[in-house]
Amino acid sequence: MSQQPIKLIVLVSTLPGRGEEQVAAFEALAPLVRAEEGCLQYDLHRVADDPDRFALIERWASAEALAAHDVAPHMVAAGAANKAFRAGPAEVVRLVDAPVGSPGA
Repeated sequence: MSQQPIKLIVLVSTLPGRGEEQVAAFEALAPLVRAEEGCLQYDLHRVADDPDRFALIERWASAEALAAHDVAPHMVAAGAANKAFRAGPAEVVRLVDAPVGSPGA
């Protein structure tokens, strides 16, 4: 099992005026995701000056934990429900876990 942490930034845009639906969906989903084995962080941030854009910060203990998350029933259901208010697919950016210039980077 890989023990290399996985860090993601997921960029999300909603249809105009539908940002609050994204917030409500996240608030319902977050406790389920945070309870998943290997979830280290799952936080949604609104983009400054745009109520319909968000950045989701995720950290997972391993690639296996992230893979299990992607197919969890609550994630499959959320993916289907999000289509009602999302402007398009989310952009997933995978980061190197350690910041540039830090020991071990």
